[in-house]
Amino acid sequence: MDRAPASPSAPGGTDPLAGPVDDGRLSPARLVLGLVGMGVVVWAVANLFLALAYYPQWFGSSKVLIGLIALAAGVGGAFLLFFFLNVFVEALPRKMSEGLIPYAFLLPGFGLMALMLLYPTVQTIVYSFANNDSTAWVGAKNYQDVFGDQGFRESLLNNFLWLLIVPASTVALGVVVAVLADKLSPQGEKLAKSAIFLPMAISFVGASAIWNLVYAWNPEGTSQTGLLNAMYTALGGSPQTWLTISSGRLNSLLLMIILVWLQVGFAMVLLSSAIKGVPDDTLEAARIDGANEWQIFWKVVIPQIWGTILSVFITTVILVLKVFDIVYVLTNGRDKTNVIANLFFNEMFANSNAGKASAIVVILLILILPVLIYQVKMFREQEANR
Repeated sequence: MDRAPASPSAPGGTDPLAGPVDDGRLSPARLVLGLVGMGVVVWAVANLFLALAYYPQWFGSSKVLIGLIALAAGVGGAFLLFFFLNVFVEALPRKMSEGLIPYAFLLPGFGLMALMLLYPTVQTIVYSFANNDSTAWVGAKNYQDVFGDQGFRESLLNNFLWLLIVPASTVALGVVVAVLADKLSPQGEKLAKSAIFLPMAISFVGASAIWNLVYAWNPEGTSQTGLLNAMYTALGGSPQTWLTISSGRLNSLLLMIILVWLQVGFAMVLLSSAIKGVPDDTLEAARIDGANEWQIFWKVVIPQIWGTILSVFITTVILVLKVFDIVYVLTNGRDKTNVIANLFFNEMFANSNAGKASAIVVILLILILPVLIYQVKMFREQEANR
């Protein structure tokens, strides 16, 4: 009686095309190979980058060569790390391997995030309870000093004013520009949007240098090179040192204008895309019902782009809470223009007080955290409604 041939897919059998069939058991040799391989790759790449950072002379004087070595080590190291990670995961029993493989490939990314974000955050919180050189514990003294400091309260008030003015102004101007640009011809729309978006390509420091020329002051009776003073004197006024006028916080307002100028292009692009995405049938239905263009804009268009408006607003809020470059370059916090981030910088690097500086950063983190949580919650709701 003839016997039926064994199934090539049976456990422990052999597939004539693919070779030995995986029986779902642990493979200790591949497990060790994966672990050792990952360890060697991490050790080698870390030591290479430390050598590039501290002993670049070992690699010659060519910066191009050093850049190519760093690029090759980064790309090659990432490839080998994931290769040995895959070897390690596939050496586990089949069910465990299938469950772990998505998390395993996310692990290096999460590890880098923890190293670059989580560890410094925890370290800063710890240092906020230490003395100025982080060598002894002082408890809550740094926080007491911060909240008792008139300069901190002044900076907090300035940050609050920035929050009141800049995000709302950015979103409002972004909506206006997006709507008006959409009324132009296609070529005119491209040119207008390109010109308004152009400041986004300028760094905050570069923008501050440009606007420093706008606010420049020359003595009365001489030619005014600053645009604002040239216009003001042409109207019959006397030249003003705009950035030192603390009355009514006009100087802070002039600093805010710079950030609005930088961010309106960002707001315009996102809001213009959202407006173009409003279905035409809803607009036509509103017109048939007798609504005018103003009513259509406020009661049809705005509700449908509200999610984008919130996204732009929250992004700008986070940026405002961290604003530093503009204030540092133009005034360095003088004349009641200081903000929290600039106060931290001065405490850390000018006054060499790491404890108080860390406490300021922790307070800033606490201020930003609710905004971040709300933004994540809003994005999840938007994804759920799609």
